[in-house]
Amino acid sequence: MEISADLVKQLRDKSGAGVMDCKRALQQCEGDFEKAMGVLREQGLSQAQKRAEREASQGIVESYVHGGGRIGVLVEVNCETDFVARTSDFRELAHDVAMQIAFSDPPSVGNEGPEPIGADGSPLPLLQQPFIKDPSRTIADLVRDTAAKTRENIVIRRFVRFELGA
Repeated sequence: MEISADLVKQLRDKSGAGVMDCKRALQQCEGDFEKAMGVLREQGLSQAQKRAEREASQGIVESYVHGGGRIGVLVEVNCETDFVARTSDFRELAHDVAMQIAFSDPPSVGNEGPEPIGADGSPLPLLQQPFIKDPSRTIADLVRDTAAKTRENIVIRRFVRFELGA
């Protein structure tokens, strides 16, 4: 099947995968864009799992202030290299995570070990929470997807949330 360069470019722009990976995924899925996205996501997730043990000592501290200055958040998001820390995908992840923390006030990140899953009414750890912009995905899914795009280990290290009068 002939795959157009425009379709490969669209898939590359959306997925962040390499040109040849996009072309192979489209050929494998007979030109079906959504199926090719699923194939690339699976490939990216398996690669991200292999990188999970790598040290993530670079990154950024993102701030977010909401509600006319009534709520403020600082979050440290780490990756392997300063190059990735400067990318728009990584910065967007850090910003989205900071907004999530401002909105939901999680008790912890959730990568510290076993945590309650909120069944008793307690709030969920950050990584287990549904993403406020897309409730069908969790924050952990968001981190994994960005790790697949950047091809680096990404870790939400810590955060602090301030609220006036709280």
